[in-house]
Amino acid sequence: MTGTEIRMSRLLQKGRNAVVVAVDHGEFFGPLPGLEDVPAAVKRLAEADGILMSPGMVAHCRASFLGKRAPALVVRMNWASSYAFQWNYNEARHAPVVQPDEVLALGADLGLASCVLRTGSEGVDADNVRVFAEILRAKRHAGLPVVGEYYPVHRERLDEAQLHEQVAVACRVMAELGADAVKTFYTGKRFREIVAAVPIPVLVLGADKTDTELAALELAGAAVQDGARGVFFGRNVVQAKDPARFLKALKKVVSKGWSATDAARDAGLA
Repeated sequence: MTGTEIRMSRLLQKGRNAVVVAVDHGEFFGPLPGLEDVPAAVKRLAEADGILMSPGMVAHCRASFLGKRAPALVVRMNWASSYAFQWNYNEARHAPVVQPDEVLALGADLGLASCVLRTGSEGVDADNVRVFAEILRAKRHAGLPVVGEYYPVHRERLDEAQLHEQVAVACRVMAELGADAVKTFYTGKRFREIVAAVPIPVLVLGADKTDTELAALELAGAAVQDGARGVFFGRNVVQAKDPARFLKALKKVVSKGWSATDAARDAGLA
């Protein structure tokens, strides 16, 4: 097995879906509710299959990744201006932050890099692909699996059909460029088409916090039923009334196939 395969198996074992909790929001927004104290937040998430975080926070949370049963560590590798929603950026320009060898030196199992396309500028799109491709070129030499992330610019302005079209194309593009998995939006009833056309695992992101915890579980359940290999949830976990309890329910839905209603009831969420 290659280093990439060994490290990927720490998160995605054959036949098992994964729950990754994202705590990297501060890299774009500054401190958010539930993430003012990142080390304390990560400590509450010990049962997650993986934790996505920014490179600079790893040293502050190292104790949570020690031991055989610790979550897999996923490190964000580049920065995209469009993720700083509070500043209303529109161009989605990307900047590399850490290289694969640096990610491995941090002790991480996987890296994650975004590649935003259809920004409205051919030049920006091409530059984003260049940044992404350079990360993938380096990761092949390092043996680091990299998850490609696609989050459309101004996603809230897209209807269901437009979102599906953009996600379908971007996921295939990232697979063609050499990503080992992709993280993106669940697009509803046609999501199976995306999974069928992408030869690497597709995981679904949570994005905005849902109105209820049950709704977040239902989103996760629908995604895995339609072929997703897991979820990357952030605010829906860390801003839950009881993050650890919600995480247990989420794992039952994603990894064990429970219905959202049964998992919520069993966890005392509904």
